[in-house]
Amino acid sequence: MTSTGIRLHAPAPGWAIAADVVVVGSGVAGLTAALRCEAAGLRTVVVTKARLDDGSTRWAQGGIAAALGEGDTPEQHLDDTLVAGAGLCDEEAVRILVTEGPDAVRRLIETGAHFDESTEGGLALTREGGHHRRRIAHAGGDATGAEISRALVEAVRARGMRTVENALVLDLLTDADGRTAGVTLHVMGEGQHDGVGAVHAPAVVLATGGMGQVFSATTNPSVSTGDGVALALRAGAEVSDLEFVQFHPTVLFLGPDAEGQQPLVSEAVRGEGAHLVDADGVRFMQGQHELAELAPRDIVAKGIMRRMREQDAQHMYLDARHFGAAMWEHRFPTILAACRAHGLDPVTEPVPVAPAAHYASGGVRTDARGRTTVPGLYACGEVACTGVHGANRLASNSLLEGLVYAERIAADIAASHADGTLHARAAAPLPQAAHPANPLLPPESRLTIQRIMTEGAGVLRSAGSLTRAADRLHHLHSEASEALHENGKTSEPGVDTWEATNLLCVARVLVAAAAQREETRGCHWREDHADRDDTTWRRHIVVRLNPDRSLAVHTTDTPEFPSTTHSPQPAQRPQEQ
Repeated sequence: MTSTGIRLHAPAPGWAIAADVVVVGSGVAGLTAALRCEAAGLRTVVVTKARLDDGSTRWAQGGIAAALGEGDTPEQHLDDTLVAGAGLCDEEAVRILVTEGPDAVRRLIETGAHFDESTEGGLALTREGGHHRRRIAHAGGDATGAEISRALVEAVRARGMRTVENALVLDLLTDADGRTAGVTLHVMGEGQHDGVGAVHAPAVVLATGGMGQVFSATTNPSVSTGDGVALALRAGAEVSDLEFVQFHPTVLFLGPDAEGQQPLVSEAVRGEGAHLVDADGVRFMQGQHELAELAPRDIVAKGIMRRMREQDAQHMYLDARHFGAAMWEHRFPTILAACRAHGLDPVTEPVPVAPAAHYASGGVRTDARGRTTVPGLYACGEVACTGVHGANRLASNSLLEGLVYAERIAADIAASHADGTLHARAAAPLPQAAHPANPLLPPESRLTIQRIMTEGAGVLRSAGSLTRAADRLHHLHSEASEALHENGKTSEPGVDTWEATNLLCVARVLVAAAAQREETRGCHWREDHADRDDTTWRRHIVVRLNPDRSLAVHTTDTPEFPSTTHSPQPAQRPQEQ
């Protein structure tokens, strides 16, 4: 696999760091990979877009799922995950997750993470949507991500690991053979490094999180602009299953025009007995699924949307008044504070909720060791598509996936370093900044992209809505390309323009995949193809970026590529977009 040669327009690097491995991202996946690589004696550098504890992990409320409770087994966890994934999970990838998960959680506890305990002294476990057992470990009631982030950040700092904060990764550096040789990045603000620089390393681990900011309303932080997926595409890597964006069913409704990061009302609230009701107090999820409010997220989101359409309503309600003040304050203090900050009190009134973009089940295509289709480039966490989530992620499997597959990546890198196959390479010359291959969008394009995606590729999709979205995205793409071609001009390099350009890249891929999948499956809901079609569509849509920035789309029955060759499956049903 060779690089496309496409890079973001940016100044040449003015400084450089040498390492054995660079980890991009500081959530549970990134910091776990970094700690394991450092423990194996590898010179490890962590690059993160904000501060070390500012990624998506710290926003996780519910918890981390693993078969740790009495009577629970990895096999039961596997069954629940496969059901939620709606026929598209890679069963072997899920088996790795559920069998290696319990010990990975125990190692996380050994690292310093403190989980809530029951009155008997063991872990206090709860249930969430799609789980038939209590297997969700949580911390601080509803602050699990914050506790995990705290423990991992403290471990990284205690070991004196080299970190570069406030740094937006730009592009993958490759050698003459297309193998990984590091990354370029831009450091925002003052510090040891400033401006555009490079980390030279033969192994790069992408752990950049999600792309929720491609939609107007999301639970994702503002830094989640799909940078890792866009970088991987420009480097020639394949992405898979990007059409499966999970919309969390219960996000605090702040009005029809609310944009940006919205407060999440954890599924654990329903796990403890809260009910979804309409304006008349009717529990509308009963009879729609055996688990009612605790059905998999795609089913609950669709149930809410259907009821909203039936009643011409903008939201439904989550009713947990029966919890009482003491339970709210002890079990869900973060959510209680968020509600009250917006003038709502769940102790005395039902809370208005509606679905919002939450999690990308697809991402950069990897094998069981986290290796992408570009040699030396790895991906884990939300940026990756390991095959675990299929068409819909099971609640609280995300932290576990980041943990388990980060450990597998570190083991693979350490083994490659030990046998001599991982060694420093000279990066190929960067394209001249005066003649960029990829024009930059103006900063205001970000809002335009978000509105296009919300209207055309949100919870409800159709051929018409996706065509309109594709046309409008193509217009943005063409407008920037024509300006560059006709007068050599592009928007000034900077964080805002790089993020807008990354968002356009991932938006185009998402829409192309969603348009091709003519069925309803998991969290992909096509109004014009309302049924699941296992005959035609029990397969994966894989996309790569051509050197001319067009999209090559193909489908495959195989969720991952053969790890023995470290190259992608032969393309099937090619289609240029």
